Amino acid sequence: MCGIVGYIGYQQAFPILVKGLRRLEYRGYDSAGVAMIDEQGELNVWKTKGKVDDLVDYCRDKNVTGTIGIAHTRWATHGEPSSMNAHPHYSESKNLAIIHNGIIENYATLKTKLMEKGVTFRSDTDTEVMVQLVEYIQEKKNLDLLTAVQLALHEVIGAYAIALIDKRDPDQIIAARKQSPLVVGIGDNEFFLGSDATPIVEYTDKVVYLEDGNIAVIRRGEELRVVNILNRQLNPEIQTVDINLGQLEKGGFPHFMLKEIFEQPECLTNCMRGRVNVDRDNVVLSAVIDYKQQLLKAKRFIIVACGTSWHAGLIGKQMIESLCRIPVEVEYASEFRYRNPVITKDDVVIAISQSGETADTLAAVKLAKDNGAFIYGICNAIGSSIPRSTDTGSYIHVGPEIGVASTKAFTGQVTVLSMLALALAKEKGTVDRDDYLALLREMHEIPSKMEMVLKQNNRIADLSRTFTYAHNFLYLGRGYNYPVALEGALKLKEISYIHAEGYPAAEMKHGPIALIDSDMPVVVIATHNAMYEKVLSNIQEVKARKGKVIAIVSQGDTTISNIADEVIELPDTIECLEPLLATIPLQLLAYHVAVCKGKDVDQPRNLAKSVTVE
Repeated sequence: MCGIVGYIGYQQAFPILVKGLRRLEYRGYDSAGVAMIDEQGELNVWKTKGKVDDLVDYCRDKNVTGTIGIAHTRWATHGEPSSMNAHPHYSESKNLAIIHNGIIENYATLKTKLMEKGVTFRSDTDTEVMVQLVEYIQEKKNLDLLTAVQLALHEVIGAYAIALIDKRDPDQIIAARKQSPLVVGIGDNEFFLGSDATPIVEYTDKVVYLEDGNIAVIRRGEELRVVNILNRQLNPEIQTVDINLGQLEKGGFPHFMLKEIFEQPECLTNCMRGRVNVDRDNVVLSAVIDYKQQLLKAKRFIIVACGTSWHAGLIGKQMIESLCRIPVEVEYASEFRYRNPVITKDDVVIAISQSGETADTLAAVKLAKDNGAFIYGICNAIGSSIPRSTDTGSYIHVGPEIGVASTKAFTGQVTVLSMLALALAKEKGTVDRDDYLALLREMHEIPSKMEMVLKQNNRIADLSRTFTYAHNFLYLGRGYNYPVALEGALKLKEISYIHAEGYPAAEMKHGPIALIDSDMPVVVIATHNAMYEKVLSNIQEVKARKGKVIAIVSQGDTTISNIADEVIELPDTIECLEPLLATIPLQLLAYHVAVCKGKDVDQPRNLAKSVTVE
């Protein structure tokens, strides 16, 4: 969950590395550093605790010249955030420097062996073990850097994306990956390296996504060479990335999170473009067309995901079961991969991940494939590991999401799951034609209804000030809106650090009601659907105990408006599509509460965007 940047070419590396780190700071931001070889052949490593701006300040009086360099922004795993533990790490001789994303699981064993051989360590990290091991092998056997890296990787257990430079060979970067993303950008007589394409697209649209086990040999003035750990030559595919640089900027918004909340109407339009065809009355997903038999013969769907994507999966479960009459299980990928689950060739496993690099979800995909299941991926990041590992799938096409707390990716995932349910239901003949057409046409209207909800932003900002005092929140919903309650609670705790829980409203009486008092705000999704009367009763129970109620209601509701302390109205829509509208005021509520509390909403403490380690 760290950000890796590299450059080799004819330009000064430092400005490129720093700009790349800023693009990747959503992946980690507790420390940062750079390593560069200057014109005199010196390998300089500058690093500090804090964010990229702290690194820039630290380097103001340092020698940051050179046309080759690697850089890193960290999310701590081994060793607390500190200048000592920040990357890059020198080897003992200071001839080598390394940056690393991932976890070396057997680092303690390797470290003990190296210390017994007289190697001295400067940090508490697993990463330093890697560079010390490479140097030990290199010096003991008098090898070049590539061969030493290959031999070292034979001894390493774990996940990694690494990049190394050697001051004795200032025209080369060696980079390798296993279960952690790494991208090489190919420019005009220059190369770029990144954890993803965001630090690269400003300079080139030609990239190579390294596969597991790939080692890139990046030499100045030569073609990119990719080999494996056994030194077999590989032929990587050069791909063209299509990311608008403007998508990576804030566009006048104070934070990426608010920008991304407001982008959702356009994002869902893009997500549905070419797929939801109102004129022809159909939903078209290429995956359903190309793999119709595998999907239709499935006896069970299993959705595997983490965090926000798991919440989207809960909504997808209800839609697929309701429309397609196929049983669906929703699993935390982190639990699924370790509990010896029953998986058969008659199962379809749907893997959902915004980044496409989520370590637990990737491991769940591998487990399911090994057991013969058909794998369907739902992802945002084109070219990432999950799309390359699955049999088929659908991109959500919502554009880069920079804010750590997911917003538009969630609604994009729910939209793709909705389209998948509709497309499959039509093929299976399990949905009434009138219901199918009503859903299809309503999906087309969702973006404009989202815009109506977003117009309440200023009012939500005002009411948020009232609740910054709270230490706990309770979120309640039923049916399709229970996962929305979970997601709303997650957003609040992620960025405001207020403890929040989401519950099925009917379960409140089975424990959580004990928490209700005048200091406990309760957010209730109480739209006018089949559960309305039951949720109304829950609100009355909260008010009877002097709880403060923020109610999300359907437009024109007068009953709950007379009971709740605060009301946010939503345009009417079909019940199964309500999550797409109901989640927006909860995103805005979390955002504005966090802003009022002075929190860093884009980069909340202890979190990183792409969870590429366990």
